[in-house]
Amino acid sequence: MKKILDLSTWNRREHYAFFSALSEPFHGIIADVDCTKAYAYCKQEQQSFFLYYLHKTLKAINQTQAMRYRIEDQQVVIYDTIHVNATISRADQTFGFCPIYFKEDFAEFATAAYAAMQIIKESSGLCFNDECARNDVIHFSAMPWIKFSGITHARQLDGRDSVPKISVGKCAPQNGKMLMPVGTFVHHGLVDAYHVHQFLEKLQKELEA
Repeated sequence: MKKILDLSTWNRREHYAFFSALSEPFHGIIADVDCTKAYAYCKQEQQSFFLYYLHKTLKAINQTQAMRYRIEDQQVVIYDTIHVNATISRADQTFGFCPIYFKEDFAEFATAAYAAMQIIKESSGLCFNDECARNDVIHFSAMPWIKFSGITHARQLDGRDSVPKISVGKCAPQNGKMLMPVGTFVHHGLVDAYHVHQFLEKLQKELEA
């Protein structure tokens, strides 16, 4: 479900108009999150660390109002629930796009995600379809081989894209903690640095829960 915002009364209407007129309205922020407890929990319980932090990421996204804004037909809408279109790696070093639907319960989410991921792993090509092109998602990629400190994204600069892109890198020990870089790439007309801070703060709390 979604609803259309009344731009005439929206306190961000000037921000939206200004940044939407730019040829590149997206901005990116890289920050480390402490995944010490989450990493240890997954090791102990033999859970997928990838699915665990993906689920926590979606929980944090859905708790952050600005991350649920999208631009559709020159209007700003807000979705009730955000899902994910994730890149899933295969044994041959290619990847495919995999829609995964958010469920509040982790066990339910993981069961559905495993099934969706298996289809991608057993297929070939990008697997891009109409389901992948939905707006009520984040675009998510995991790069567990790289402790990155910067990232850019390939995308069409046609003014229609407003979907946040979230990337995570290699989780590595530092000063007694396990830190993981999180890259957040968002439309500045919808999301400011403060909203990214809100998302990262909620993600940190979820990882420590």
